[in-house]
Amino acid sequence: MNLNLAVLIDGDNIPSAHVKEMMEEIAKYGNPTIKRIYGDWTKPHLTKWKNLLLENAITPIQQYAYTTGKNATDSAMIIDAMDILYSDKVNGFCLVSSDSDFTRLATRLREAGMQVIGIGEKKTPNPFIVACDKFIYIEIIRNQSKSSENVTDEIPSEENIDKITPKVIKLISTTISDLSDEDGWAFLGDVGSLLQKKQPNFDSRNYGFDKLTPLIKSTGKFEIDQRENPKRRNKLIFVKNKPKRKNRSRKK
Repeated sequence: MNLNLAVLIDGDNIPSAHVKEMMEEIAKYGNPTIKRIYGDWTKPHLTKWKNLLLENAITPIQQYAYTTGKNATDSAMIIDAMDILYSDKVNGFCLVSSDSDFTRLATRLREAGMQVIGIGEKKTPNPFIVACDKFIYIEIIRNQSKSSENVTDEIPSEENIDKITPKVIKLISTTISDLSDEDGWAFLGDVGSLLQKKQPNFDSRNYGFDKLTPLIKSTGKFEIDQRENPKRRNKLIFVKNKPKRKNRSRKK
Protein backbone atom coordinates (compact mmCIF):
# COMPACT_ATOMS: atom_id res chain seq x y z
CA MET A 1 0.00 0.00 0.00
CA ASN A 2 1.34 3.42 -0.99
CA LEU A 3 1.05 5.72 2.01
CA ASN A 4 -0.42 9.20 1.79
CA LEU A 5 1.90 11.18 4.02
CA ALA A 6 1.58 14.44 5.90
CA VAL A 7 5.04 16.02 6.01
CA LEU A 8 5.34 18.47 8.92
CA ILE A 9 8.64 20.36 9.26
CA ASP A 10 9.88 22.21 12.32
CA GLY A 11 11.46 25.21 10.58
CA ASP A 12 13.08 26.45 13.79
CA ASN A 13 14.90 23.18 14.33
CA ILE A 14 15.93 21.89 10.89
CA PRO A 15 18.57 23.30 8.49
CA SER A 16 17.32 24.32 5.06
CA ALA A 17 20.20 22.69 3.17
CA HIS A 18 19.39 19.55 1.14
CA VAL A 19 15.61 19.92 1.50
CA LYS A 20 15.23 18.64 -2.08
CA GLU A 21 17.12 15.45 -1.21
CA MET A 22 15.03 15.15 1.96
CA MET A 23 11.80 15.28 -0.05
CA GLU A 24 13.18 12.67 -2.46
CA GLU A 25 13.93 10.44 0.55
CA ILE A 26 10.39 10.88 1.88
CA ALA A 27 8.96 9.94 -1.55
CA LYS A 28 10.49 6.45 -1.13
CA TYR A 29 8.00 5.72 1.65
CA GLY A 30 4.82 7.31 0.31
CA ASN A 31 3.09 10.17 -1.44
CA PRO A 32 3.57 13.47 0.45
CA THR A 33 0.07 14.86 -0.04
CA ILE A 34 0.40 17.50 2.70
CA LYS A 35 3.67 19.45 3.09
CA ARG A 36 3.88 22.17 5.72
CA ILE A 37 6.66 23.99 7.53
CA TYR A 38 6.20 25.90 10.79
CA GLY A 39 8.04 28.95 12.07
CA ASP A 40 8.02 32.67 12.66
CA TRP A 41 8.69 33.93 9.13
CA THR A 42 9.40 37.45 10.39
CA LYS A 43 12.67 36.12 11.87
CA PRO A 44 15.84 36.43 9.71
CA HIS A 45 17.09 32.88 10.45
CA LEU A 46 14.29 31.42 8.29
CA THR A 47 15.14 33.51 5.22
CA LYS A 48 17.05 30.63 3.57
CA TRP A 49 13.87 28.53 3.55
CA LYS A 50 11.73 30.95 1.50
CA ASN A 51 12.93 30.14 -2.04
CA LEU A 52 13.09 26.44 -1.23
CA LEU A 53 9.42 26.36 -0.23
CA LEU A 54 8.26 27.34 -3.73
CA GLU A 55 10.63 24.89 -5.40
CA ASN A 56 9.35 21.99 -3.28
CA ALA A 57 5.68 23.04 -2.93
CA ILE A 58 5.89 23.30 0.87
CA THR A 59 3.29 25.51 2.55
CA PRO A 60 4.68 27.89 5.21
CA ILE A 61 2.63 28.23 8.40
CA GLN A 62 3.21 31.47 10.29
CA GLN A 63 3.49 31.11 14.03
CA TYR A 64 4.44 34.11 16.15
CA ALA A 65 6.41 33.58 19.34
CA TYR A 66 3.88 35.00 21.79
CA THR A 67 5.97 34.30 24.88
CA THR A 68 9.73 34.42 25.34
CA GLY A 69 11.21 31.01 26.10
CA LYS A 70 8.21 29.06 24.81
CA ASN A 71 8.30 27.23 21.48
CA ALA A 72 5.07 28.24 19.76
CA THR A 73 6.14 26.40 16.59
CA ASP A 74 5.94 23.05 18.42
CA SER A 75 2.40 23.76 19.62
CA ALA A 76 1.18 24.82 16.18
CA MET A 77 2.68 21.73 14.55
CA ILE A 78 1.16 19.39 17.15
CA ILE A 79 -2.31 20.97 16.83
CA ASP A 80 -2.15 20.73 13.02
CA ALA A 81 -1.05 17.10 13.23
CA MET A 82 -4.08 16.18 15.31
CA ASP A 83 -6.40 18.04 12.93
CA ILE A 84 -4.90 16.15 9.98
CA LEU A 85 -5.18 12.85 11.89
CA TYR A 86 -8.94 13.25 12.33
CA SER A 87 -9.45 14.43 8.75
CA ASP A 88 -8.74 10.88 7.48
CA LYS A 89 -6.80 12.29 4.52
CA VAL A 90 -3.53 10.50 5.26
CA ASN A 91 -2.36 7.18 6.67
CA GLY A 92 1.12 8.26 7.66
CA PHE A 93 3.13 11.19 8.99
CA CYS A 94 6.67 12.39 8.46
CA LEU A 95 7.81 14.55 11.37
CA VAL A 96 10.93 16.53 10.48
CA SER A 97 12.60 17.78 13.64
CA SER A 98 15.46 17.07 16.05
CA ASP A 99 13.32 18.12 19.02
CA SER A 100 12.27 15.60 21.68
CA ASP A 101 9.11 17.67 22.27
CA PHE A 102 7.50 15.68 19.44
CA THR A 103 7.97 12.33 21.21
CA ARG A 104 4.42 12.25 22.59
CA LEU A 105 2.99 13.32 19.22
CA ALA A 106 4.75 10.46 17.42
CA THR A 107 3.51 8.01 20.05
CA ARG A 108 -0.07 9.30 19.79
CA LEU A 109 -0.09 9.08 15.99
CA ARG A 110 1.16 5.49 16.11
CA GLU A 111 -1.53 4.64 18.68
CA ALA A 112 -4.04 5.84 16.08
CA GLY A 113 -2.63 3.40 13.54
CA MET A 114 -0.52 5.90 11.62
CA GLN A 115 2.88 5.06 10.15
CA VAL A 116 5.33 7.60 11.59
CA ILE A 117 8.66 8.43 9.94
CA GLY A 118 11.03 10.80 11.72
CA ILE A 119 13.79 12.83 10.10
CA GLY A 120 16.31 14.79 12.13
CA GLU A 121 19.95 15.36 12.90
CA LYS A 122 22.11 12.92 14.84
CA LYS A 123 21.72 15.12 17.91
CA THR A 124 18.05 14.05 18.11
CA PRO A 125 17.26 12.62 21.58
CA ASN A 126 16.62 8.88 21.65
CA PRO A 127 13.04 9.09 23.06
CA PHE A 128 11.84 10.79 19.86
CA ILE A 129 13.75 8.32 17.67
CA VAL A 130 12.24 5.22 19.29
CA ALA A 131 8.74 6.77 19.21
CA CYS A 132 8.84 6.58 15.39
CA ASP A 133 8.46 3.53 13.14
CA LYS A 134 11.54 4.66 11.22
CA PHE A 135 14.01 7.46 11.85
CA ILE A 136 16.36 8.85 9.18
CA TYR A 137 19.36 11.06 9.88
CA ILE A 138 19.73 14.25 7.82
CA GLU A 139 23.50 13.72 7.81
CA ILE A 140 23.00 10.48 5.85
CA ILE A 141 20.79 12.21 3.29
CA ARG A 142 23.48 14.88 2.94
CA ASN A 143 26.17 12.23 2.48
CA GLN A 144 24.17 10.57 -0.28
CA SER A 145 23.66 13.82 -2.15
CA LYS A 146 27.43 14.34 -2.13
CA SER A 147 28.06 10.83 -3.47
CA SER A 148 25.19 10.66 -5.99
CA GLU A 149 27.62 10.00 -8.84
CA ASN A 150 29.07 6.96 -7.06
CA VAL A 151 27.65 3.76 -8.58
CA THR A 152 29.02 1.26 -6.05
CA ASP A 153 27.17 -0.16 -3.07
CA GLU A 154 29.53 1.54 -0.67
CA ILE A 155 29.16 5.21 0.23
CA PRO A 156 32.45 7.16 0.34
CA SER A 157 33.99 7.65 3.75
CA GLU A 158 32.47 10.61 5.58
CA GLU A 159 32.94 12.00 9.05
CA ASN A 160 29.32 11.15 9.90
CA ILE A 161 29.65 7.42 9.15
CA ASP A 162 29.19 5.22 12.23
CA LYS A 163 31.45 2.29 13.08
CA ILE A 164 30.07 -1.25 13.03
CA THR A 165 30.48 -2.06 16.70
CA PRO A 166 30.08 -5.44 18.45
CA LYS A 167 26.72 -4.13 19.67
CA VAL A 168 25.54 -3.68 16.06
CA ILE A 169 26.75 -7.17 15.11
CA LYS A 170 24.95 -8.64 18.12
CA LEU A 171 21.73 -6.85 17.10
CA ILE A 172 21.93 -8.36 13.61
CA SER A 173 22.86 -11.78 14.98
CA THR A 174 19.99 -11.98 17.48
CA THR A 175 17.55 -10.74 14.83
CA ILE A 176 18.64 -13.52 12.47
CA SER A 177 18.20 -16.04 15.30
CA ASP A 178 14.71 -14.69 16.00
CA LEU A 179 13.65 -15.39 12.41
CA SER A 180 15.74 -18.41 11.43
CA ASP A 181 14.39 -21.79 10.35
CA GLU A 182 15.59 -25.14 11.68
CA ASP A 183 18.77 -24.84 9.61
CA GLY A 184 19.53 -21.33 10.89
CA TRP A 185 18.63 -19.44 7.68
CA ALA A 186 16.52 -16.27 7.69
CA PHE A 187 15.15 -14.26 4.76
CA LEU A 188 17.06 -10.97 4.56
CA GLY A 189 13.90 -8.94 3.86
CA ASP A 190 12.38 -10.13 7.13
CA VAL A 191 15.64 -9.43 8.96
CA GLY A 192 15.66 -5.84 7.70
CA SER A 193 12.03 -5.31 8.77
CA LEU A 194 12.62 -6.67 12.27
CA LEU A 195 15.80 -4.62 12.69
CA GLN A 196 13.73 -1.53 11.91
CA LYS A 197 11.15 -2.46 14.52
CA LYS A 198 13.81 -3.12 17.15
CA GLN A 199 15.78 0.03 16.38
CA PRO A 200 13.94 2.67 14.28
CA ASN A 201 17.14 4.52 13.38
CA PHE A 202 18.85 1.37 12.06
CA ASP A 203 19.93 2.15 8.50
CA SER A 204 22.74 0.53 6.55
CA ARG A 205 23.64 3.99 5.24
CA ASN A 206 24.59 5.01 8.79
CA TYR A 207 27.53 2.60 8.46
CA GLY A 208 28.54 3.57 4.92
CA PHE A 209 26.53 1.06 2.87
CA ASP A 210 23.60 1.66 0.55
CA LYS A 211 22.03 -1.72 1.32
CA LEU A 212 21.91 -4.25 4.14
CA THR A 213 23.56 -7.06 2.14
CA PRO A 214 26.99 -5.38 1.69
CA LEU A 215 26.90 -4.26 5.33
CA ILE A 216 26.39 -7.85 6.50
CA LYS A 217 29.08 -9.12 4.11
CA SER A 218 31.60 -6.60 5.42
CA THR A 219 31.45 -7.98 8.97
CA GLY A 220 32.54 -11.51 8.02
CA LYS A 221 30.26 -12.83 10.78
CA PHE A 222 27.42 -14.18 8.64
CA GLU A 223 26.81 -16.64 5.80
CA ILE A 224 24.86 -15.43 2.76
CA ASP A 225 22.91 -17.60 0.34
CA GLN A 226 21.25 -16.41 -2.89
CA ARG A 227 18.31 -18.53 -4.00
CA GLU A 228 16.19 -18.53 -7.12
CA ASN A 229 12.91 -16.65 -6.88
CA PRO A 230 10.15 -18.67 -8.61
CA LYS A 231 7.95 -15.57 -9.04
CA ARG A 232 10.53 -13.00 -10.19
CA ARG A 233 13.92 -12.75 -11.87
CA ASN A 234 15.70 -11.31 -8.83
CA LYS A 235 17.18 -13.75 -6.36
CA LEU A 236 16.12 -14.17 -2.74
CA ILE A 237 18.84 -13.54 -0.18
CA PHE A 238 19.04 -15.56 3.02
CA VAL A 239 21.48 -15.04 5.89
CA LYS A 240 22.77 -17.22 8.70
CA ASN A 241 24.98 -16.75 11.74
CA LYS A 242 28.37 -18.36 11.30
CA PRO A 243 29.03 -20.99 13.97
CA LYS A 244 31.24 -19.79 16.78
CA ARG A 245 34.70 -21.31 16.86
CA LYS A 246 35.43 -23.39 19.91
CA ASN A 247 38.79 -22.93 21.61
CA ARG A 248 40.47 -26.28 21.75
CA SER A 249 43.16 -26.65 24.39
CA ARG A 250 45.78 -29.33 23.84
CA LYS A 251 46.01 -31.93 26.55
CA LYS A 252 49.50 -32.79 27.69
